[in-house]
Amino acid sequence: MTASGTFGYGEEFADFLDLNKLGGFIVKGTTLLPREGNDYPRMAETPAGMLNAVGLQNKGVDYFIEHIYPRIKHLQTNIVVNVSGSSIEDYVTTADKINELDHIPAIELNISCPNVKQGGMAFGTTTSSAQAVVSAVRKVYNKTLIVKLSPNVTDITAIAKAVEQGGADAVSLINTLLGMAIDAEKQKPVLSTITGGLSGPCVKPIALRMVWQVSKAVNIPVVGLGGIMSATDAIEFLLAGATVVQIGTANFIDPQISLKIVDGINDYLDRKSVAKVVDIIGLIR
Repeated sequence: MTASGTFGYGEEFADFLDLNKLGGFIVKGTTLLPREGNDYPRMAETPAGMLNAVGLQNKGVDYFIEHIYPRIKHLQTNIVVNVSGSSIEDYVTTADKINELDHIPAIELNISCPNVKQGGMAFGTTTSSAQAVVSAVRKVYNKTLIVKLSPNVTDITAIAKAVEQGGADAVSLINTLLGMAIDAEKQKPVLSTITGGLSGPCVKPIALRMVWQVSKAVNIPVVGLGGIMSATDAIEFLLAGATVVQIGTANFIDPQISLKIVDGINDYLDRKSVAKVVDIIGLIR
């Protein structure tokens, strides 16, 4: 799949690849009310990665339902909506609205965004708050509930277990790491928010380790993401225990990368004489 915040609403990439060939794509973060996002500058390139502090800019869930959903619902792939909020009530109301959409089989609950001033990561950094928001959403949402976890915690397995107990059907990890960039000549932070979310190949070893840890700690599927730039990267996440992988920052470099990775995984399976991809999931124990 492609990761939220890196693939728009899918239609932006339709000129570059056949969206129907993807396992699925996750639309950009959606909130109950429209959000303007953070002030510019809100993106910065860093060695082997990038920082972003977009701040969940979007026009709100009602706009998505009325204007965007009708344009993408015909696609023959899994369309997942990334849901965020500033309060538990926001999450619940937004999830409840999306629950009514026939062609959206799942949501990805974003309790781990490090670049918004309220909500977001605040819910994903303690077991009690993470479980509380997931439990509340579970009461109104009856389709597949994926919960996106923050790496900015002491023990990610504890958070994963808490959301599993709260009713999550799967967990996805990792979201971005909290980072910072400084312009030495101007002697000031590069981002308007000072800190932002770090993604790209520089975070892959951390993401890989966390996916491996969480896959052993929970009994629900793990979606792996974080610095996947090639088929080999994706295969490593599968070997570590991920059932599904998401491609994020790489989409900014090569809009066709996701399907190239699909082909690369198939080539790997052929070379290893493996009949199906599930046979390699979690081989690294």
